[in-house]
Amino acid sequence: MRLLNPQKLNELQRNPNRVRNICILAHVDHGKTTLADSLVATNGIISPKMAGKLRYMDSRKDEQERGITMKSSSIALLHNKGGEEYLVNLIDSPGHVDFASEVSTAVRLCDGAVVVVDVVEGVCPQTQAALKQAWLENIRPVLVLNKMDRLILEMKLSPLDAYVHLTQILEQVNAVMGELFTSEVLGRTVPEKSQSQIDPDKASSLLYDWSAGLEDADDSHLYFSPDQGNVIFASAVDGWGFGIEHFAKLYADKLGVNEKVLQKTLWGDFYLHGKTKRVMKGAQEKAKKPLFVQFALENLWAVYDTVVIRKEKDKLQKIADSLNIKLTVRDMRHTDGKVQLQALCGQWLPLAKTLLDMVCTKLPAPCEITEEKAEKLMCSATERFDSLPSDTQKLKSVFMACSSDEDAPVIVFISKMFPMERRCLPQYRSHPLTAAEIAERREKTRLQHAQRLAQSETPFSVEGTHLLSSGDQMKIEEQKEQEQNDADAFIAFARVFSGTIKKGQELYVLGPKHEPQSALEKLESGEVINPDLTLKDLKSGQHITRVKIDQLYLLMGRELETLDSVPAGNVFGIGGLEEHVLKSATLSSTVACPAFTELAQVVVPIVRVAVEPTHAQDMAALVRGLRLLNQADACVQVIVQETGEHVLVTAGEVHLQRCLDDLRERYAKVAINASEPIVPFRETVVVPPTVDMVNEAIQDQNTASKDGDKENAGEVITLSTSNKHSTIKIRAAPLPTEVTSLLEVHADLLKAVDKHIHSEAGQQNSEMFEDSLSESQMVLTERTLKAIETLKEKLKDAFSSAGDEWKCAESQIWSVGPRRCGPNILLNRIPAYDHPSVWQRLRGSDRRLEYDSSFVNGFQLATLAGPLCEEPMMGVCFIVEDWTLAEETQLDHPSSRSPGSEHNDPSAAAKPGSIPGNLSLSACQAPSAILPESLLSQPYGPFSGQIMSAVKEGCRKAFQARPQRLMAAMYSCNIQVNAEALGKMYAVLGRRHGRVLHGDMQEGSSTFTVTAVLPVVESFEFAPEIRKQTSGLASPQLVFSHWEVIDIDPFWTPHTEEEYLHYGEKADSGNRARRYMDAVRRRKGLAVQEKLVEFAEKQRTLSKNK
Repeated sequence: MRLLNPQKLNELQRNPNRVRNICILAHVDHGKTTLADSLVATNGIISPKMAGKLRYMDSRKDEQERGITMKSSSIALLHNKGGEEYLVNLIDSPGHVDFASEVSTAVRLCDGAVVVVDVVEGVCPQTQAALKQAWLENIRPVLVLNKMDRLILEMKLSPLDAYVHLTQILEQVNAVMGELFTSEVLGRTVPEKSQSQIDPDKASSLLYDWSAGLEDADDSHLYFSPDQGNVIFASAVDGWGFGIEHFAKLYADKLGVNEKVLQKTLWGDFYLHGKTKRVMKGAQEKAKKPLFVQFALENLWAVYDTVVIRKEKDKLQKIADSLNIKLTVRDMRHTDGKVQLQALCGQWLPLAKTLLDMVCTKLPAPCEITEEKAEKLMCSATERFDSLPSDTQKLKSVFMACSSDEDAPVIVFISKMFPMERRCLPQYRSHPLTAAEIAERREKTRLQHAQRLAQSETPFSVEGTHLLSSGDQMKIEEQKEQEQNDADAFIAFARVFSGTIKKGQELYVLGPKHEPQSALEKLESGEVINPDLTLKDLKSGQHITRVKIDQLYLLMGRELETLDSVPAGNVFGIGGLEEHVLKSATLSSTVACPAFTELAQVVVPIVRVAVEPTHAQDMAALVRGLRLLNQADACVQVIVQETGEHVLVTAGEVHLQRCLDDLRERYAKVAINASEPIVPFRETVVVPPTVDMVNEAIQDQNTASKDGDKENAGEVITLSTSNKHSTIKIRAAPLPTEVTSLLEVHADLLKAVDKHIHSEAGQQNSEMFEDSLSESQMVLTERTLKAIETLKEKLKDAFSSAGDEWKCAESQIWSVGPRRCGPNILLNRIPAYDHPSVWQRLRGSDRRLEYDSSFVNGFQLATLAGPLCEEPMMGVCFIVEDWTLAEETQLDHPSSRSPGSEHNDPSAAAKPGSIPGNLSLSACQAPSAILPESLLSQPYGPFSGQIMSAVKEGCRKAFQARPQRLMAAMYSCNIQVNAEALGKMYAVLGRRHGRVLHGDMQEGSSTFTVTAVLPVVESFEFAPEIRKQTSGLASPQLVFSHWEVIDIDPFWTPHTEEEYLHYGEKADSGNRARRYMDAVRRRKGLAVQEKLVEFAEKQRTLSKNK
């Protein structure tokens, strides 16, 4: 029987103080869904005896088969605490790393999180990721230490050993929280440390401020501790859980101790003095039992020992009587001790009541949203909040008020779109017919009967063709109706942050790129948003549509209930937005509302497959299915390549398999073929090796290019444009590892700088240029500007420590690439070309500035597709040694006609200092000149294009003149393995070129936690193989970690006597890098050097194909 009726629901929803929006976060298989079952059972939706077995929140077939959660799903629960009723919107989220994007969609809608940790496995990688996501979204967590029964039955620990183990687990969780807190506090103050290096007089005071920042920061709310009431000890599968308060209340009267005192001392180094009956400190020092062991754990251990291990039924009744618990006759007669234990502990220590009480007490209500969280939702980290329009800034108070008044603006955030079968929607659900509906159906049947009689009298049409019989028509109508019911409807997973959303209400749908300033200006100018516009009708620069709300739903796990309105602070579903929302969006009654900031993505989609229909005529169905899949999955990406093939980009192997199954069975509903997984690589250069493949010293270093170009046999490549009017000298060098890491980590910062610079690239005169900079100074936050300064300081330190050849390199950076934010650098070392670095304004009178953007674009093209297999480069520095242009008369380019001539006027350069570090227009964003007719008609094409082609070709040849290497994407592999299967696990890793970093044995068990790295390209079918080889005793978890150089030259062949002796004449062991490179080239349709017939002297027939 469900406890939630519409009247009570409406009453609770309108009181945000009685609403709690929470999600359950944990590593895979730590017990989230089992815990959710226990909570669902309290509302009578499922039987308490089925909790943990039914997995009610896992509604997909593959979720039930695999036993893991793959999507976030919500359910509304009613809870009564001390006579006060609360509405708890519970969201169960996945724990598998492949579905971390689903966790992001859940966390954004919540105010609190229940973090579940398996007490045997401890803090795992996804536990850390979950805590980080909760921290980034400013939501408050509480902790559930789950699977306590495993300490008793599997690890067979004593109560005291279990207590020590629990304190260690708690310390691990708190260490993660402390690390997050410390990194944020120091992140705010680190830039001031760099300033102390500039001004030595203030160094001491600034250093003191830096150290005091962490000491003065308030971390009282940060850590988990049972005495604060934010930790629960539980066994979800057995249905029990308790906090410190339960035993404090139980023993306060018996011991005659104040309940609050006992609550503070029940956890920690306290013991009960036997004679004085006083609580004393120093249990460990005096070898006494801590209170928690004596009063809580020993009692639990005794119950398990009696009921489950010894199965003493006569003592079971005594225990029940002493606890004032009534057990049914059926439970007493049951032969399974676990069933009896659940019946006993479920009444003694009810898990659901304990957890929901803690949620209602410790987690915030929607109206308690902090100022920091409101600003973070409305404004990205790289922009200042006060740079938003004044109308937008006023909405901050609306967010914090969480008001559902009629005059409050409606603000709704949609975190994802999820599919649901149309026949499962409430409006299509079967229900008893009313008298009016019965009369309507009777009239419809009468009309059909009359039509049938008329058709029987005229069996032929005017053309003489036989008409369809009434039976055939009914079959066609039924078939159409069936197809419509089988089709999926998309429901928006949303939360109201302000106002009340109602059926029939018209709202604006604001896309992720919506800018309030431009939208308000358009409205003021009289522009009206067409209500008929949908997502596919929007043109470039348009991000707003209008929609009329058709359906509102209460999310109840596998089912939906219809709602007429939803007030602020509640999680709900919206129907009918398929044509207006792709993945996420913001609904509002005012265009002044900003689009909510993007969801934090923990997982990088890296596994790709190309898909095609088995039958060519199903192509349209496949394209439609891919569109639906892209809308339904928050993490998947659908890309159409230049070659026309459709590529799916997924987070991992499990995610890929789910997407392909959905495509075949749900969205496209046609047979499809999928290619082998496509794994990205990177191309790089390295320092010339000093030893060969058999570790012998290399005598002669030969770094000449592979194509035998004698002129460019050295490292410096000299190249001219086609018309010989420009000459470039360029060489490649490997970047220091630290510099590459800095560029990779700060890609978002470089992207923000480029976006800021790009917005000012269209200015034509110095006045407009200076004005734009003074305005743009308000766009980037102080924190972002300081982060840019810090990045420059770190680059300077990294270059300085790399050697004298990199001295002052940070001030010579011309551009970074690819895509202007990548881990490759173009370095300017042209003697007579005083070009400002990428951090400074473009100014000067040099003629080469006019073609600067063409030069940079050539570098961008080269780094985007390297010469090995057209994969992006990484960690490569291209040093330009010289760049000369012919005389101006030879260029045939009248400077007087060039709109780019404003660069020749030194006064046109903006004044330095508007932005710290002279951050402004970089060379790559300079306005390009419009070429005259005479230049376009040249036989070699426009001169700017020739420079671009020459730079691209020069970069590729300079790359080939150095020792080339491929870089493979690497997974960090966390494996839980039994000691018996350790050797077999090492064998599987070895076969797939994996490398073990370290392995730790978990205390008190025979389980090892092994951390290894594994190439992504070798990871497919890894999990099934390792389970098969170890008989299920090893379970891996793969997370993308980093890029690693494959230390084999792709073009290597044996050439020394020792290498011939070790590898043979044909190198039978194979070149792994060459194999990867050829596979990528073959897939891209590039030339591959391979022999079709390896041994022509052997006979090859149909019967003997060897």
